[in-house]
Amino acid sequence: MEIHTQKFKIRLGLFIAGGISLFILAIFIIGKQKNLFNPVFKLTSTFYNVSGLQVGNNVRFSGINVGTVDNITIINDSTVKVDLLVKKDVQQFIKSDCEVAIGSEGLIGDRLLIITQGSATASVVKEGTKLSSAEPVETDAIMASLQVTAGNAEIISEQLAEIMIQVNSGNGTLGRLIQDSTFAENMNQTLVNLKKSTKGLDENMKAAQHNFLLKGYFNKKAKAAEKLKKEAEEKKEEEKKKEEEKKSQ
Repeated sequence: MEIHTQKFKIRLGLFIAGGISLFILAIFIIGKQKNLFNPVFKLTSTFYNVSGLQVGNNVRFSGINVGTVDNITIINDSTVKVDLLVKKDVQQFIKSDCEVAIGSEGLIGDRLLIITQGSATASVVKEGTKLSSAEPVETDAIMASLQVTAGNAEIISEQLAEIMIQVNSGNGTLGRLIQDSTFAENMNQTLVNLKKSTKGLDENMKAAQHNFLLKGYFNKKAKAAEKLKKEAEEKKEEEKKKEEEKKSQ
């Protein structure tokens, strides 16, 4: 009887010791996640809408978790104050012109705060510094926009399908051009005739230039063009000389 009692006490002691060890380990893990054992400093920011952000969510800087959300307070009907606890050793990298934005862990993960990079010339933040914020884009607004886009795409697809049916049926100019071989041949002949007419006009212009009756006219045109070109070059040369004189003075 005494042996059984002693074994029971040993088992009970081991069970209690294991429970205490698990409790201490849980406190250590939670404390590490919430920065309870690390020196921290406080930052604040305000939002119009925190979009589901909760106390305890992570604060991220340069893609690294550097703190947690400490408190969320409603100031008025259009302002929500968010307090951040950030690791002290990160303070030297956070500048006063950094912004705070609300993001998420993946597409459907928990919300988190993201501190953007600041400029190199800005001062380092101090305890209690208020950072400017960027309002989050609501998922509902994104879904509504996608629905509108999908609806428009559906309408365009239906219209394109109707146009292709008309073309395949030989209706309209494009449909006749594709389906009617006679119409296509007429179009080709028209293009050939147009090309011949253009070539003939060019030959007539060349012939007119060599005609003694019109030769004087074309010579005058050529001389006038040459004169204008020469005046432009002289004007450009004068402007260049003036600029060089100004630089030498």
